[in-house]
Amino acid sequence: MIVADRKPLDEILEMVGDANRILVSACNTCVTVCLAGGRREAAVLASQIRIHAQEAGRTVEVRENCLERHCDAEFLAELAGELEWADVMVSTACGVGVNLASEVYPSARIIPGLNTSFFGATDAPGRWLEMCGGCGDCVLHRTGGICPIVRCAKSILNGPCGGSQDGKCEVDPDTTCAWQEIIDRLALQGRSAELEAVEPVKDWGTSHSGGRRRRIVDEVFQAEGEGEA
Repeated sequence: MIVADRKPLDEILEMVGDANRILVSACNTCVTVCLAGGRREAAVLASQIRIHAQEAGRTVEVRENCLERHCDAEFLAELAGELEWADVMVSTACGVGVNLASEVYPSARIIPGLNTSFFGATDAPGRWLEMCGGCGDCVLHRTGGICPIVRCAKSILNGPCGGSQDGKCEVDPDTTCAWQEIIDRLALQGRSAELEAVEPVKDWGTSHSGGRRRRIVDEVFQAEGEGEA
């Protein structure tokens, strides 16, 4: 799940500027689950913008809506009429949604209402933990399902480093060393000998240094081609 946090109100108001017609658009998937940008949160933000405008003596009209997903152009089609009306849209979707909406409607001014943080999992009610960095070259088969890229402060592939003391990370003494967790996990699985293998230098070209990453499912396009035939 993509986890995000709402931007401070002052920052959002600064981005909105002197716009008189504002659309606050929520997303009904990831950011709803993490209580950052769903229908309820968008309604709160819209109310805060209205109150700020009233206190400033300005006449501002604020509308709000909620799409099923902002990361799918099919659902973004619902925004067409609203964006013709709005001076600016505040998206409370993740960064993916803001990017795609801006591509679908390049002439519209669309600003982010959230800071997208990480890919995470629910640890407890109201708490999410980062699990994956989306690096495009997964090594979880070697590390017992514990990601050293996001769990280790140095993203070390052959650890632990010299700063690990008593199983704790030197960056934060309250944080367990990721490689200590990996060592313990592999021992539990009877795979400690695998720690002797040296992981080669990581190819970060699968991450963010080669432009936008793409994933194409050939079977989908083959099926479409067969249908057209």
